Amino acid sequence: MTSPNPLKGTDLVDCARANVKQGVETTAKLSGYGEDINAFMEELEKACQNMGIKVDDIIIQGSSPLETEGKVIAPETATEL
Repeated sequence: MTSPNPLKGTDLVDCARANVKQGVETTAKLSGYGEDINAFMEELEKACQNMGIKVDDIIIQGSSPLETEGKVIAPETATEL
C-alpha cells in the first residue's frame, strides 16, 4: 500500500527493507515519494545514519544471488550435497 505522506525514520527503513526486491522506483513510490528517487534516497540515507546502519546493507539484504557480484557455489543436484 502506498503511503499518502512520505515516510521518514524507522518507518521508511522498514518499508525499504520490505520492498527492496521490487526495485528502488517501486519502493520510493510505496514510501510516498512518487517519482522523486533522489528525495527518497536522501531521506533513507538520513534515516539509516540515525539508526547506525548503511543503506547498502538494506539493498544487499534484498538482493537475490543473481543480482550480486561473485559466484554462487552450490551442488548441481540434491544428491550431491
